[in-house]
Amino acid sequence: MGEKTHTHPGAAGRAVTADHPASVRNVVLVGPSGSGKTTLVEALALTAGAVNRAGRVEDGGTVSDHDDIEHRQHRSVQLSLVPVEWDGIKINLLDTPGYADFVGELRAGLRAADAALFVVSAADGVDGATRMVWEECQAVGMPRAIVVTHLESARADFEEMTRVCAEAFGADDPDAVLPLYLPLRGAAGPDGHAPVTGLTGLLSRKLFDYSPGERKESEPGGDQLPALEGARDRLIEGIIAESEDETLMDRYLGGEQVDVKTLIEDLERAVARGTFHPVLAAAPAAEGARQGLGTVELLELITRGFPTPFEHPLPDVTDLGGTPRELSPCDTEGPLVAEVVKTSSDPYVGRLSLVRVFSGTLRPDDTVHVSGHGLADRGHEDHDVDEKVGALSMAFGRQQRPVTRAVAGDLVCVAKLGRAETGDTLSAKDDPLLMEPWRMPDPLLPLAIQAHSKPDEDKLSLGLSRLVAEDPTMRLEQNQDTHQVVLWCLGEAHADVALERLRSRYGVQVDVVPHKVPLRETFAGKAAGRGRHVKQSGGHGQYAICEIEVEPLPGGSGIEFVDKVVGGAVPRQFIPSVEKGVRAQAAKGVAAGHPLVDVRVTLLDGKSHSVDSSDAAFQTAGALALREAAAEARIHLLEPVAEIAVLVPDDYVGAVMSDLSTRRGRVLGTEQTGAGRTLIRAEVPEFEIGRYAIDLRSLSHGTASFSRAYARHEPMPPHVAERLREQDGETP
Repeated sequence: MGEKTHTHPGAAGRAVTADHPASVRNVVLVGPSGSGKTTLVEALALTAGAVNRAGRVEDGGTVSDHDDIEHRQHRSVQLSLVPVEWDGIKINLLDTPGYADFVGELRAGLRAADAALFVVSAADGVDGATRMVWEECQAVGMPRAIVVTHLESARADFEEMTRVCAEAFGADDPDAVLPLYLPLRGAAGPDGHAPVTGLTGLLSRKLFDYSPGERKESEPGGDQLPALEGARDRLIEGIIAESEDETLMDRYLGGEQVDVKTLIEDLERAVARGTFHPVLAAAPAAEGARQGLGTVELLELITRGFPTPFEHPLPDVTDLGGTPRELSPCDTEGPLVAEVVKTSSDPYVGRLSLVRVFSGTLRPDDTVHVSGHGLADRGHEDHDVDEKVGALSMAFGRQQRPVTRAVAGDLVCVAKLGRAETGDTLSAKDDPLLMEPWRMPDPLLPLAIQAHSKPDEDKLSLGLSRLVAEDPTMRLEQNQDTHQVVLWCLGEAHADVALERLRSRYGVQVDVVPHKVPLRETFAGKAAGRGRHVKQSGGHGQYAICEIEVEPLPGGSGIEFVDKVVGGAVPRQFIPSVEKGVRAQAAKGVAAGHPLVDVRVTLLDGKSHSVDSSDAAFQTAGALALREAAAEARIHLLEPVAEIAVLVPDDYVGAVMSDLSTRRGRVLGTEQTGAGRTLIRAEVPEFEIGRYAIDLRSLSHGTASFSRAYARHEPMPPHVAERLREQDGETP
């Protein structure tokens, strides 16, 4: 790598297309917010000739211009695709948000890609969340390389960062994480800082100077070579250790000089297999320059070292009945299997679906079968429908450049798939298939909303349905207990983007209201009540009297009604009426307006009138009797308790368990899960974990996750219940 002369293909102004899977590379950029992923994408596009020297595309925007919200929030909030071409290879660069709230976009990018570039800042190092993503990629064998950015920072130390990366990413084999190039620094400025002006290739022993604004190759001086030899020897040993030629190490240690061409070929194979992870450096181009530092080396690595889609195993594919189907990877003539990895709405062309084609070839005006299964718990109903594909295009900034087809292994934007949602499978209408959906995080932060006005109320349902169709990490809930519309999100930034999209994209203004936890009521002990409904108003009267006894039952028993009337004091036809009235009142609550549960109501006695008694009268009497019994009894407020499982690095176990205790949590147990992580199981009142998704992230620096499931309702402690009653009748 680093020994070829490259020409710029001049992709600006035309769509970058691929005719064969072998000429495609799908690369996802991973890294924390602020590490420079989007800047790196723009620098690669400039070097590849996809944009002009000002970094602009034809419409005056940049390749990263995709969403007005990103401009307003000054951060990436969604997955974006930037296609470029280098040496006849189409590279689909998938830029992902680095902020934790948008991890769903990262998951989609990982699904669509065949390799990953981990972008780390020389000024900030490697955070725990990035290490976790690395381990996930490692578990599935995804090839990875590391790019160090922000070398212009006064604190930047490339050599130290390579050591940090080897420690963070090479726990099993530090010699599999090594630099291919070392920075070449210029003269120190007045502040004593020497800027990085170029790179020195360890294998080629060449200098690549970027200070003229374009990469210039030269030979190093004799005084520069000795400083390279230690790093070069270690790199060669690391490459040979991954070589398929088992005799190469012995020959090298025996003094044989290994040909550089052989080393490069072994390096490329090891990178493609995901067993060697090179570290490179990159920086954006200076104003007016044609190439950013290290961008040529990165493009070389991607085209020559990263795998083709042929080497990416297909996700599991079945027919609609669940029978597995074996398909050849990236067969352009095979059955059509494609997946919607992202859905968005464009104000000019309507709904756009970013699709990864795994098998077959997708063409405009094809009629395809759209299958969506397995996300019903998030408000995404299972669906199977045939739809006609609209125009195919390549996104480039705000432009959509038309293409005539998308072959297996490629990514493409598809217009006007009205029913397709993120995660859906596209297949031939006469051979419908289904891909196993990728794993997505559960949204655990509730956002209760209501329409701001009557016109907004009319548009709210449609806006919300489109919002969750685009983003499967959101879940829409119409809570029947609290009568609230709740949008479950991954965090506050995720919620802010949802509200902004409702307003700006769908024209719906909503108000955020306090999220209510569904409470219950129950009797603390036995109580009796008498319901008397007697009215004489000149015409047909109303007459019903009933006497009941109420006693508590174990949790989860609901409402039990028992008839113990003797002697016909309440005629048989009116006993169901009493029960109906009791149950109706129980649903409304008897103290604070929450449903009454877990009691046995026994009808003991009553009176009736031969003319004035009626079904309605005894319903009213039953309700009155229950209310009277409640007035004489002590009523417990029941709160829902969730069973949560927190997966946390061992370093934060103590802090997490201490925090759970402040939330009235009861730890059920812990277990080691390997890789330095502990699973903590606990029961915590839901009233205490409304913002736990945010608090846990802060507590663990983004390295912990949790799941939750409803366990039961149980009595709320008196001091907590009293605090609620003091809030002017407000409930959580």
